[in-house]
Amino acid sequence: MKNDWMISLKFLTLSTLLLGGAYTLAITGVAQLAMPGAANGSLVVRGDRVVGSRLLAQNFQSERYFWPRPSAVDYGTVPSGASNLGPTSERLQRLVLERRTQWTARHGGPAPLDMVTTSGSGLDPHISLASARAQIERVARARKIKTSEIEHLVEVLGEGASFLWGGTDRVNVLRLNLALDASVGGESTP
Repeated sequence: MKNDWMISLKFLTLSTLLLGGAYTLAITGVAQLAMPGAANGSLVVRGDRVVGSRLLAQNFQSERYFWPRPSAVDYGTVPSGASNLGPTSERLQRLVLERRTQWTARHGGPAPLDMVTTSGSGLDPHISLASARAQIERVARARKIKTSEIEHLVEVLGEGASFLWGGTDRVNVLRLNLALDASVGGESTP
């Protein structure tokens, strides 16, 4: 019986070292060599400062910046997720109506769907090109520049729908806002 315990303990120790240590270090090393940016969180660095990640939305509220989709988790990474409110939920209908009313008050036109609904994770860093185009006039007015300067940025930074993931044409909000600061609005941090 004592021999069985020793064999089990040795196997547990060896398994832990191999699978918990050596395998993890090997995979981390391969990831660092093959794709260091993604392995480190796709961080966006300006100067010597990390200003965000290409994979996570941030809550831009200034009139000078493009706004992301609403977030059910207030853009928090730990509790990320959807609201789990179904299409017949009165609360969801009320939230969408409030967002639509706020959008119309600030932009004057109808709200694009992705600007009144949250994504599944609550952290989607992209908005549709239609949503970006709908915000151009507000951003140009706040920065006191021509809309054509911003339209060009939106088109250049726009990404087509992905073959593998589907979806619509979109733009990364953080990338767009940083490019906006760098090219037409003076360097600052959104």
